[in-house]
Order: sequence, then structure tokens, then C-alpha cells
Amino acid sequence: MAPRSILVINPNSTASITDSLKQMLEPLVPADTILSFFTGPPAAPKSINDNETSARSADACLPALIPLLPHHAGFVVACYSEHSLVPLLRQYTKKPVVGIFEASITHALLLKGTSGWGIVTTGKIWEDLLSIGVGNFVGEDGNGFEGVESTGLNADELHSVGHDEVKKKIGDAVVRLIGRGDVRVICLGCAGMAGLDDAVTKALEPLGKSVYIIDGVKAGVMQVDSLIRSGYGDEI
Repeated sequence: MAPRSILVINPNSTASITDSLKQMLEPLVPADTILSFFTGPPAAPKSINDNETSARSADACLPALIPLLPHHAGFVVACYSEHSLVPLLRQYTKKPVVGIFEASITHALLLKGTSGWGIVTTGKIWEDLLSIGVGNFVGEDGNGFEGVESTGLNADELHSVGHDEVKKKIGDAVVRLIGRGDVRVICLGCAGMAGLDDAVTKALEPLGKSVYIIDGVKAGVMQVDSLIRSGYGDEI
């Protein structure tokens, strides 16, 4: 087994999302880190749009993932939510298992300084679900959390709707989020938004505003890679 083999898990069944993650991540990791990718089986939903589809995706993916655990040193669950695969996989392995939701929040807290941070996500239902998740992870005060703004698109629509429309909807959500307060960090709240940092930057140009943009998938992979390099990639 490669000492730094990381499995990036897309728990929905949309292969185009996995392909976009692969294209973005492979050039970023060190040469001695090997990335492998998993797409949810056909029984998994095409898009995770709420708690019900999240639970369905976990049920569909877990049996296929358990046999893969011995072959990798760490795991990234690439769904921006309190996805149940994270705690479930931790029941079967002591190796690092990180969800992109918690990875991006950790990065945001380290970068925000005395300012605020927020999330731009897909469907409106995630505004409440992610806000609850932030409270569960960092406490009710949110540590500078300014909230969640949504695009109205589902994860799979980020790859089926026209690129210009996707960027416009992300940009509109960014402007609304910036209007909430002194936002210094914006988290991209969907794995399907990977590589869409430029939509945030373009939306902020007319406002003369710059922020840190956190891609949760990048954050998750870098966290797991760091944990493995620190010696936490072996069973204890």
C-alpha cells in the first residue's frame, strides 16, 4: 500500500462531479501522495439535496467502502454537509476520515481574523441545515459566522446548467452574503462548486472587496494529507 494513499469519496452517483474533483485535485497534491476516487453506486442519489438523500447515499455507499479501507491511509468525504458517512467510516477505521464541511470550517476559523465568515451553497434547504451544522461544530455563537446564502441549484445542476448561469447565481449569492457584515472568508458549500473560485472573485470586483475563498474539497484533502504525514495514517 502506498504510504500516502487518499481516497476521495463522492457519495452521490454523478460521475461528472467525481471527474471535476479529479481534474482539480491531482495537480495540487505532492508527487508522493496518491489520490484515488470513489463515486457512489447507482443506488445512491444523483444529487444530495437534503437529509433524506444524504442518508440514502450513506446506505448505498458504506457497503462498497468498507472493503476499501485497508487499501488507503486516509479518506475525504466530499459532500458539504454533516454527512453520516464521516462518523460511520470512523467506526470501521482509526485512519483519518474528514468531511469537507468540517475541513472548510476549520480553515475559515484560522483565516478570518477578527472578521466574519460564511457559506455559499446550492439549494435553499441547505441554508438552515448548514447553519445548524455550523452550530453543532463550533458552538451556537458561530465564531463570526455570518450565515449561508444559496444559489437555488442542486449539486448535479452545477454541471448541467450553462456555465454562465451557474457563475451568475454563485455571484449573486456571494453579494448577498457580503452584505450581511464584515465577511473575510467565503466557503464554497458544495463539492460540485470545486474550481468555481473565479465566480466569487468576479462578483466581488465591482465591490472592491477581496476575501479568502475556501474550497472544502481542497481543504479536506490537504488536512488528510497533513494528518498522514504527521504519522496518523496507520491503525492504532
